[in-house]
Amino acid sequence: MQSRRELLFSAAAAAALAAAVTPKDVFAAAASASDPAEAAKANALYDDMVARQLRRSPETATSLGIDSGDMAWTKSQLSDFSLAALKENAETNAQQLKALRAIDRDKLAGLEKASYDTVEFVVAGGQAFNDNFAYNGAYGGAPYVISQLTGAYQSIPDFIDSQHVIETKADADAYMSRVEAFGRLLDQEVEVAQHDAALGVIPADFTLDKALIQFKTMLDVAPDASPLVTSVARRAKERGIAGDYAGVAARLYAEKVRPALARQAALLEGWRPKAVHDAGVWRLPKGEEYYLASLKSYTTSGITPDEIHKTGLDMVASLGAQCDKLMRKAGYTSGTVGERFRQMYSDPRQHYPNTDEGKVQLIADLNKKVEKITPLLPKYFGQLPKAPLEIRRVPKAIEAGAPGGYYNSPTLDGSRPGIYWINLRDSAEQPRFTLSTLTYHEAIPGHHLQLSLSNEAGDLPLIRKMIGFSGYSEGWALYAEQLAVEMGMYEGDPEGQIGMIHDAMFRAVRLVVDSGMHHKRWSREQAVKYFVDNIGDQEASAITEVERYVVWPGQACSYMVGKIEFLRLRDKARKALGRKFDIRKVHDACLLSGGVPLTVLERVVDGYIAGAK
Repeated sequence: MQSRRELLFSAAAAAALAAAVTPKDVFAAAASASDPAEAAKANALYDDMVARQLRRSPETATSLGIDSGDMAWTKSQLSDFSLAALKENAETNAQQLKALRAIDRDKLAGLEKASYDTVEFVVAGGQAFNDNFAYNGAYGGAPYVISQLTGAYQSIPDFIDSQHVIETKADADAYMSRVEAFGRLLDQEVEVAQHDAALGVIPADFTLDKALIQFKTMLDVAPDASPLVTSVARRAKERGIAGDYAGVAARLYAEKVRPALARQAALLEGWRPKAVHDAGVWRLPKGEEYYLASLKSYTTSGITPDEIHKTGLDMVASLGAQCDKLMRKAGYTSGTVGERFRQMYSDPRQHYPNTDEGKVQLIADLNKKVEKITPLLPKYFGQLPKAPLEIRRVPKAIEAGAPGGYYNSPTLDGSRPGIYWINLRDSAEQPRFTLSTLTYHEAIPGHHLQLSLSNEAGDLPLIRKMIGFSGYSEGWALYAEQLAVEMGMYEGDPEGQIGMIHDAMFRAVRLVVDSGMHHKRWSREQAVKYFVDNIGDQEASAITEVERYVVWPGQACSYMVGKIEFLRLRDKARKALGRKFDIRKVHDACLLSGGVPLTVLERVVDGYIAGAK
């Protein structure tokens, strides 16, 4: 969501982007030119949408690394999540959709048409949620404001610590303002959650239990030992910034944040006696419709719940057959595929010591995997990212409910690297045979390569860099896991290749389990059993995953749906171009055009094919 670039970018960032390959190169050979007046009209609207988005969500400016200069005001603020603000946001969305549809799409071409279609998908999707569902008040498939994985208590401490840069006294003072605003945001969430609860939207009992464990952990920490307080105290001292930041932050935390956390915990405790055990969103108002809308939002496709379920069952069977052959070659011959995965999980050779030293070694080994694959990238990609990558441990305060691994995109100006986070609450949950494919997914050639290239793409409007699509980004990362096989990364490593197929089965199992709970009304226990039986994961890991799908209905389906589409479009280009097929150019076409809905991705690849013939 883009404001005028000259207002938002530092000179260094603008120069770096100007030197990059532009997305227009992808379309240059095939596309006719857009009507200049209509393209200008669209870009002016995007500028306005960006400005409004940054006012609604100042955190976005920090995440992008543009919270300085004319945008410095954003650095001291957090979003307004009051019911009144959510109503205003919905009204703004309706106005923006009307303005978008006043633009003549047929007069746009190439990159401009892809950008229009991408933005229209988001705004129209938001309107569909606003029109059809009275709860949550926000676009996208996360119906519960507060759960073990949703809510400011989960996201803001890590955001402020890892993304709010402190170099000057003004930065440290802005941090303090955000600590104070955090308490306000927590209370606004209570207001919205109470509104939703009155409609019957209360998380399942087991998700409340997990959330309450996390609240207790946070509330048991003394204010002066809170990560929010120690972060600003440490960083201000490192920069030589004068002031009692430790003392003031501890007082703010004690007076503003901790009581608000306690109020959220009390709200959840009050819900607990009346919470039900049903896992699926089918039990919510218009729940079956919500699941359909959520699937469309996350997969960016028209796939139905029944199609999701059948695809998952078929893929679990076919991938299991492939894995059976590899396991036999590796000496694992007895039991079902799931039981043999369990044997591998239980093998002490597969485990790093569950100690701080063992976890440091695990991260060091992940860095070696990145170093090994990096020299091979030029054979598969014409454009490579400039942003560096760091691998870090998930903060201990949130590891109980966090996924096994995830990625944070670098800033646009390169001041913050891409970060691959790995959850090391128990090293037994991260056996050696699964770590290669996790790294290719989260780092290279997965999320880090894709998101860094999007950030660095020269002519891609800022609005496009602020929009993300799970079907595209997770689909690419899962495709990248298979691409690593084609790049030869598993030669001489049959156990690692078993790990790759395990993770592919894991995403196929997700299709079955997600649609099972939300469409076919499976219980949490039924979902966990299917999970463990088919891929042998530890029950604790399976429970964390299943409970994730409970509060993010449809999101887990985006991985495999997206991967299937990337493979299909690559094969489409190969068949259409024959000897002219160049995998580097296909990858550049998919990546340099930025994140798009899967429906738009096909039009992007079709445009590349037409220009390459």
